[in-house]
Amino acid sequence: MSAWFDALTAWLGAHPEWLGLAILLIACSECLTIVGIVVPGTVLLFAVAALAGSGALSLWQTLLFGYAGALLGDALSYTIGRRCHQDIRRLPLLRRHPEWLAQAEFYFQRYGVISLLLGRFIGPLRPMLPTVAGILDMPLPRFAAVSLVAAAGWAVAYLLPGWAAGAALRLPLPAGFWWQAGVLAGGLLALLALTGQASLRERRTAAPLAAALSATLLLALFAGWEHFAAFDRALLELTQRGRTPALDQWMARLTRLGDFAVQLGAGLLLVALLALLRQWRALLFAGLTLAGTALANRGLKLLFARPRPELLLQPLDSFSLPSGHSSAAFAFCLVLGVLAGRGATARIRLAWLLLASLPAAAIAVSRLYLGAHWPTDVLAGALLAGSLCAASLGLLQRDSPLPAPGARLWRALLPALGLLFVLLPPPG
Repeated sequence: MSAWFDALTAWLGAHPEWLGLAILLIACSECLTIVGIVVPGTVLLFAVAALAGSGALSLWQTLLFGYAGALLGDALSYTIGRRCHQDIRRLPLLRRHPEWLAQAEFYFQRYGVISLLLGRFIGPLRPMLPTVAGILDMPLPRFAAVSLVAAAGWAVAYLLPGWAAGAALRLPLPAGFWWQAGVLAGGLLALLALTGQASLRERRTAAPLAAALSATLLLALFAGWEHFAAFDRALLELTQRGRTPALDQWMARLTRLGDFAVQLGAGLLLVALLALLRQWRALLFAGLTLAGTALANRGLKLLFARPRPELLLQPLDSFSLPSGHSSAAFAFCLVLGVLAGRGATARIRLAWLLLASLPAAAIAVSRLYLGAHWPTDVLAGALLAGSLCAASLGLLQRDSPLPAPGARLWRALLPALGLLFVLLPPPG
């Protein structure tokens, strides 16, 4: 397998004109029934995305090929399930591994449409859930609508890191960049691995562990942010090279979602609905996380007084570390992810957190793209929100797990948030 992988990447490196097709086919196989479990598509996607980022394809071309491949894999898997129905169980691999289909059926019957969004980020479920949707005759328009949304988030999450790594490799990076990037990446991977493992084992210490690790990493970043200057400058330069007038408009709209007024309105709306539904523990969890993050962010900005990058046409009069947009967006989205996952299995809870983090990550990236923050500012904002969210959850779950708030919350909250964002005035 290693020799085959090396040969493939070497051939694509010598023939970059085939990279787009390779990304499409690998993304398709990663989302194709049975094949997505057998083929190591995640590793392949990172490798080909890195080759694309080295200059062969732009970021948007790379994401578009991955998106198209994911949609094609979903469509083929759904069609196979719709045509074969229960006869698909006779396939040799499924006869030897009936648990692949059984697990996907369990999640689909329990979570319905939501399982197609969450399962996109759970390896064994990703290629099988569209097949189950076809077997159970899920209406095609509903399946297509969910697939369009889920595939977009998946393409960004799985292709952006590889493309960014490839793009960074072709830049004349300053001395010290890679060890600084390695330290930060290693700390984040350790945080995610340890907390993820504790969650999957259903340990009650998972939330306190996440809070402690996030706070430790955050304190280390605060103590040494001046030593990550090479990383900050190089990554900021990389994002500025990819700017276009059309993308500037989209990023300006996206970053507005992290403005203080918008986040305050969304937070008050959530708290008010939880109060109306008498979900007092959930309300206390949300209030502690959102208010604690906002107050801590303000105090830390004044403490460190870090200047912003000198890139904005209209310089801001506030300090830079940590990013207020990043901390507020992650605090709100993580609260939603935690509440959405209550009562579910550990894998589904983690998938909810990942799915909820995607919009927050997009807002954080917009701050970097627009030159309003250094990369470590954005990372510090996310860690601040994550540590306070985990600490609040651990505090509220000392005696018993936090209960699910119920479907009524989401039926009221999601349309209200949509209306709030639609009414948001366009950027000036």
